[in-house]
Amino acid sequence: MTESENVIGSNSEVLLHFDLKLEDGSAADSTRVNNKPAKLVMGDGSLTPNFEACLLGLKKGQKKAFTLNADDAFGMPNPDNIHHMDRSRFGSELGIEEGMILAFSQPDGSEVPGIIRSIAGDSVTVDFNHPLAGQTVIFDVEILDVSSTGPSNQPVA
Repeated sequence: MTESENVIGSNSEVLLHFDLKLEDGSAADSTRVNNKPAKLVMGDGSLTPNFEACLLGLKKGQKKAFTLNADDAFGMPNPDNIHHMDRSRFGSELGIEEGMILAFSQPDGSEVPGIIRSIAGDSVTVDFNHPLAGQTVIFDVEILDVSSTGPSNQPVA
């Protein structure tokens, strides 16, 4: 394996540990909790372009922390993603409370998380914005392995 294959490029497969923290240092997400590193292929859509840009050029074994403002991380909250639903849409056996995160089925069968923001009488306010929308985050990574998934741009000798 050449040195250049250990550097993250646009068609690299990357095995990494990451910690996602808020500015106050509180943990938002981490692969270290269950010691299960994340595996991703650059450009596969599992990370936003801004998160991927942080990884480009890093090498196997390297650790680095990046601070991303809300616009570069999960965006700003969109008022159009806040919906008011009738309480009857939630089963009576489901004791919903403010702050709960529930999975809502989409017409295409996929699920999207929604945070219960308030309950007033028969009206339930559900926020479908990413829970970290509007937050500056610290993206702390440790690159465990890098491999190439596509054709190399290196000339054949």
